[in-house]
Parts: sequence; C-alpha cells; structure tokens
Amino acid sequence: MKTLIVIPARYASTRFPGKPLALLGGETVISRVLHRARLMPGADVVVATDDSRIFDHVVAIGGEGAAMMTATTHQSGTDRCGEVLQRLEEQQRHYDVVVNVQGDEPFLDPAQIGLLVDCFENPDVEIATLATPVGSMDELLSPNNVKVVLTDDDFAMYFSRHAIPFCRGVEQAEWLSKAPYFKHVGVYAYRDDVLREVCRLRPSTLERCEKLEQLRWLGAGYRIKVCKTDHANIGIDTPDDLAEAERRLAGEACCEKGELTTKKNEVL
Repeated sequence: MKTLIVIPARYASTRFPGKPLALLGGETVISRVLHRARLMPGADVVVATDDSRIFDHVVAIGGEGAAMMTATTHQSGTDRCGEVLQRLEEQQRHYDVVVNVQGDEPFLDPAQIGLLVDCFENPDVEIATLATPVGSMDELLSPNNVKVVLTDDDFAMYFSRHAIPFCRGVEQAEWLSKAPYFKHVGVYAYRDDVLREVCRLRPSTLERCEKLEQLRWLGAGYRIKVCKTDHANIGIDTPDDLAEAERRLAGEACCEKGELTTKKNEVL
C-alpha cells in the first residue's frame, strides 16, 4: 500500500514551547522522529508545521520536501495531516494509507508503523492505532495516560483518561491482576478517504469532556483497530519528560556499549 507518514509539529506548545527543536542527546527531537519514520520502507515522510523555525530546520536536515508549511488554524494533528494529503493529491501524488506520527515521539519503533499499515489489508479497518499493556497502578490512574477498552477482536470500544474498566468489589491495588488494561499509544493510521471524512467532523460532547479527538470518530461510527505492542514509547510533553528521555537514551547507549564489549570478548 502506498503510505504517507505525516509528522505534525507545533512550536507553540503550552507546556513546552519549542519542544520539536529541543535537543535530545545532541539532536533535536523532531530530527529523531523524522529519522525513525524514514526507516519505514517505501513510505513518503513529511513534517507538517505552522512555524518557519521548524520548517527551516527540517529542510536543512532532511532536504527539500521533508517539511510543509500548513495553516495556523488547525485544531489537531489530524487536521494538519488532512491538509498535507490534500495538497499532495493536488500534485497527483496519491496514497492508500496516511500515518499520523506525533512529533514528540523520538523513540518511535518503525516496526510499529508497519504494524499499523498491515491492518489495512483487512477491508473492515478504517482507522488503526496502538496500545500497550499498562505496567503500574500509577500509570493506570494518571490522567496523562489515555486508556482504551477493546472488543474481543481488538477494535476500540472507548478511550478515557480515567482507569477503565472499573473493577467493582475489588481493591484498587488489585485491579491490574483482575482485568486487561491497555494504554493508548498516540500514533494513528487512516485510509485516505477516511482521513478526509474525519477532518470534516465537528467536535463531539465526549471529545470535549476527555479532550480526546478519537472519541469524535467513535461517536460518528468509525471503527478503530487497535494493534498491541510491547514497545514503550516516551512522548515528550514537558521539560521533565525530556530529562527522562535523556536518561533513557543514556541507558540505551550503556546497553549498546556493554553488548559490544561482550561480543569483543567473545571474539578474543
């Protein structure tokens, strides 16, 4: 399937202004996301931004065509993806699937993109996203972690910032052992026609309550396939998240160094 990966990136984040250009291990966050997305074979990758600083930086590191300036009026990354798709189609460039990769996910596993794209071999899939098992009660109870409840065939029933399901008659500390809990990983893929359609939908009541745009799509009757992954992405929303990402990066570097040392000793 012909795939377009769009990476929406805003400079004016409320909690972390300028985060796409923040340095992580000596490289900007948006650069790391771009490089990882480009590891997906055969896909076109475009950073969609409304800020000239991000645009100029991405073009400098990724070449002409790596970035596109989009409207300042978009309310979501999905809307920004829709504009990119429309403009590329006007250039006679057509796609079967559009993947929306968050510009603050520098640890994105390219295999996750492949997992999403493969979902569309099933003609019943209109939108696809990712989820990973919840690992702790702190993670489950935090409103910053969006939870998703699944059907038996792994389509989304509901997304919430609250812990769902509620285990009646069970001590809260035991919930993780009594029910399956999944944390949403905010990477989306859409069929091209479905992306155009959802960009025309008006915000729903549930969406306004939870501040989750995917509830708009569920409420309008779209089915969202959820692919399970064990890869733990780290989204960067705050300077504290960036510090945590630095620690993870340092840990990965130490592991790689240790593996190289072990292999060297095995050869000797």
